[in-house]
Amino acid sequence: MRISFIISLFIITYSANAQVKLLTLDELDNRFAKGKDTTYIVNFWATWCSPCVAELPNFEKIRVAHAKQPVKVLLISLDFKSKLQKEVNPFVAKNGIKTEVFLLNEPDQQKYIERIEGKWSGAIPATLFVKKKVRRFYEKEFTETELKNALLNLK
Repeated sequence: MRISFIISLFIITYSANAQVKLLTLDELDNRFAKGKDTTYIVNFWATWCSPCVAELPNFEKIRVAHAKQPVKVLLISLDFKSKLQKEVNPFVAKNGIKTEVFLLNEPDQQKYIERIEGKWSGAIPATLFVKKKVRRFYEKEFTETELKNALLNLK
């Protein structure tokens, strides 16, 4: 009985840490506006995208390396909203992702693609760097070195 109680507590605690929140583009823009001195690295990904999944550890490493600096890494899943509880949250928990993870809550794919970056084809992985008024958008898979260089060259 005790063992099952302890296991239940562990599962509840573990899954509570992996709660992915819904996020609209207005909320993302508000976050950019409030963090005037913060550099944002926003990665658009999905659980079904192999290159996306392959690069996620690189974003974790960047988050850890810049934990004491005004750099925020945000992972925004483009999975369907209906997949949040059964696929996205378990994926985040299973992979031990500590970076802030959101699921994009926008109904019109074409509108959000154009709003994020007019030249974006919609392919993922894709990453947006935002530092004050400077925005750089990349439609590619990043290595850790490429991420570091993109961050350093953001002016």
